[in-house]
Amino acid sequence: MRITWVFAATCAMVLVISGCGRPQAKSVEPVVVATEDGSPFPAALAGRWKSDRHGWEFVIEPDGRISSTVIGLGRVTILPGQTATVATRSEDQAVFTPGPWMVHYDPATSMLTIKITMDHIHVPMGDTTLEGSSTDTFTGSVSSTMDAWQAQWTAFTRYKALTGEGASVDLPTDDTYGEAQSLIFVKTPVPAR
Repeated sequence: MRITWVFAATCAMVLVISGCGRPQAKSVEPVVVATEDGSPFPAALAGRWKSDRHGWEFVIEPDGRISSTVIGLGRVTILPGQTATVATRSEDQAVFTPGPWMVHYDPATSMLTIKITMDHIHVPMGDTTLEGSSTDTFTGSVSSTMDAWQAQWTAFTRYKALTGEGASVDLPTDDTYGEAQSLIFVKTPVPAR
């Protein structure tokens, strides 16, 4: 009898300490910033980085966080951790929900990597709707003047086209290699807020 009581008391203490048995939700940072050697992110990389093609744009803060990005799909401005709802030409609503983003810089090689994850994309286009998610990775060397970045863009998409007739067509990229191409980004200063 004493063993049962001790066991019950121990279980009760565990439940109280662990929040009544419910798993604790771990908050995910919308943008994670890291440097290869653990040094502070170079403030000289802060600014608006615009690509030469496809409409991609990143606003990088002095601490390395991305405060906004313009994604290539629809050239829509997305803020980290915030769903964007945009009216389409057909007066429908397109929805863009970002996932976690990552910025990594290696001072030894001047290699900058940015990873943009979109957890959910819903874009009505007439009788068809594009639905899915994507991960876009940009990696390459930054110039010695820190105002140009030659990046390899690799897109991993998991899109479906849903037609008005109820058909669903998969439009994914290769899970291993994605779809890659080179982009050149040029930095311009961001006006003080």
